[in-house]
Parts: sequence; structure tokens; C-alpha cells
Amino acid sequence: MANPRLRLLLPWRNFSRRDWAIAAFGFIVFIFFLSLISDSRTSTKTNAPLDFVDLTLLRNAEDQGAVCLDGSAPGYHFQSGFGSGSNNWVLHIEGGGWCNTVSSCLFRKTTALGSSNYMERQVRFSGILSHDSSQNPDFFGWNKVKVRYCDGASFAGNSQQNETQLFFRGQRIWKAVMDELLSIGLSNAKQVLLSGCSAGGLATLIHCDDFQAILPKDATVKCLADAGKMLPEIAECSLSIGMLSTFRGVADSLDKDCVERMGPSQCFFPQEFIKNIKTPVFLVNPAYDFWQIQHVLVPPESDPSGIWAKCRLSIQKCTPDQIEILHGFRNSLLKTLSQFQPSKDGGMFINSCFSHCQTVITETWHSPNSPRINDKCIWRVTIGVLPAFVQTIAESVGDWYFNRKSVKLIDCPYPCNPSCYNMDFTRR
Repeated sequence: MANPRLRLLLPWRNFSRRDWAIAAFGFIVFIFFLSLISDSRTSTKTNAPLDFVDLTLLRNAEDQGAVCLDGSAPGYHFQSGFGSGSNNWVLHIEGGGWCNTVSSCLFRKTTALGSSNYMERQVRFSGILSHDSSQNPDFFGWNKVKVRYCDGASFAGNSQQNETQLFFRGQRIWKAVMDELLSIGLSNAKQVLLSGCSAGGLATLIHCDDFQAILPKDATVKCLADAGKMLPEIAECSLSIGMLSTFRGVADSLDKDCVERMGPSQCFFPQEFIKNIKTPVFLVNPAYDFWQIQHVLVPPESDPSGIWAKCRLSIQKCTPDQIEILHGFRNSLLKTLSQFQPSKDGGMFINSCFSHCQTVITETWHSPNSPRINDKCIWRVTIGVLPAFVQTIAESVGDWYFNRKSVKLIDCPYPCNPSCYNMDFTRR
């Protein structure tokens, strides 16, 4: 018997500490796994020095109160640009879900998502951060920054809990990191792209206009949110995020107009404030986002009989009835995008893949095996005339950023797109 929650697409629950720990760990494993795939399938180099970038811990972080959940200094990875990209910057905000209870945040501060003490000292730059023109055709020579995520709330909030020694300082971290980057050259930028995936994609949208405001007036500034769309369709979600808003003090980080209209609990969701963003925005999202399916649409505790056990791990193992429910999930996403589509300066690439965070991995960003959207199987919203094409995400983002053409692409429903890289977690 189908779970009645799914028929109504009731996606959010108040996750337990264990649920959020599993979700965050799963996200890290996914990114690591795809990095290995990218290395083995698309790279012609082995451990080239430029591929790995050192961690820089924020200077004077404690003095500014700009600290991770555990009180340690936040960090970022910086790689200098070269050639014609020397004055251009691409920043990518790391993702990793949220912690929404004291217990889940206490656990999180013992991981790289809550403490710089556990962060890797080097990370490989790939996808949108790659220095290789064959893997990153438009942004390869730019200055590149990966901002590490350790506050648990998409770089929002400014509070602390003395009794638990938890620091919810996302807003301070954001300002302090930006100030430091401005001091090392961002203040002279000519072209800038702020990007992020998952919780980092949400952070990108939250801070997009503020980011533009700190840069030179003549700079071209745009924002790219990858898998940052969330679907607030039930009261449970509002309660969960409302609790997070209460003990984090996030209201000051959120869109002021939205907070006045709806309160902070709803203003974590892009569809409630994206129309207020003045800076041009590009959205990348899989219509069958596996993270949301596994942890929001069908979390394990909502399926005690295990009917969804295989489908949650591989869309290819879903039954016809389950596929119909997933199509409903896709339709909910498309509905939330309807207010964004008329935006003249915006762009989108919504493919029908069982994936998550597609811009940071060469395999899904730009390679011979990358997902593409074909003009024969898309619903297109155009401004003017859009010629036929088959493009990767990287090519689409580049066309949008440099105003080469309007890019608002929505794939047809699964399984129509043979270029999709559909994750299969049953292959272990």
C-alpha cells in the first residue's frame, strides 16, 4: 500500500540527530565518490599540483566572532587566476545540509561540516573550479575560491548557546570571509560568479544581492544556485525550520520583504524570495534530486515496510507507481519555478537526472559523459529565438553569464534523457 504522505508530497520531517548525521555523511560520500569518477573517466592528469588547493583558515576569526559550530576558525581554498582571467572570480559555497536541533548540531561539530579541525587540508578543484579549459571552458583561468561550510544553516544566523558551547555564526562567517577575499584581490574584480550547491546553493541565493553590493559598481556579478531548491509543502517543514530560525536568530540574514510578509520560517525557501533578488540568477537542479528523495520525500522512517528501499537508492529500481510519485515530485519543483521563468536576466538548466550538486564535478559539469538537454526533448521558455542545441551545464551557464543566448531549459520527464548520469547507490 502506498504511503499516503507521498500522495500529498509531504516532504519534510523533523529529522533526528541520526537522520541529519546520515544525510550529511551521505552528501560528503557522494561528492567524494563522484570526484573519484571524475578523476578516472575525464582527467588526463594524475594529481597535478594545480588540482589540489590548500585550506586557508580565516585570520582573526575568533576576534570577529566568526567561528564554526565548535568555535574553530572557518576556512576556504583559494587558487589564483591567470591570463585573461586574472581579474575575474568564481566563488563556490560548499553544501552539506543543515542541523536543526541542538543534538544534531552537537554531532555536526565533530565533523568537517561543523569544525575546521576535521576539514581536509587540501581539496581537489574540479567542475566549475577546474583550471583545465577542456573541463571548464569559460571559467578555467579565473581566480577560484571554495568556501567551506561549518555553521549548519547556510551562512545565516548570529547567535550562540552558552550551555552547549554551540556557535551559530553563519552571518559573521560570511562577512569575515568576504572581507578577507576583498583584501586579497576580490575588490578589483571585473567579472564575478557566486555559486554553491545544496545548502551552499541556498546560501548563494540568500547572499546574492549583498554580495553584489560589496563589489565594484562596474563589475559584472551573477549568481548560480545548484540544487538549492527546497519544497516547503507541509506545516511540519515550517515547524522544523521555525525551530531552526528561533535558536539561530537567522531573520537578519534573510530577505527583509519576505520576513515581513511571512516570517523567517518560510523565508529559507527560495521560491518565497527569489523574485526579490535583483542580481541575475541561474538555477541548476535535477528534477529527481536524490538527496531530497532520500531524506525529504521518502526518509527511511516514513517507510517502515521498506517498499521504497530500492527506489530510494536507484531510480532504475523504482516501480511504475513509484515513478508516478516521483513525477509528482518533479511537477512540484516545476510549479515553484513558474514565478522565476519570466525573469529576463535569469537562466535555468533543469534536467531529469537522479543526481545532486552537478556543477562541482567534472563528470556532470562538462565532459564527454556529462548530462545534456536536447532540443528534441525539452520544454523551453524563450526570449526571442533560441536555436537548436545540445549543451552541457557548463556551456549553458557560460552562454547565460556572457549573454550569448537566453538559457531556460527544462528536460522532459524521466527516463527520456539518455545522457543523464543517474546515481545508483546499490552498486557498492
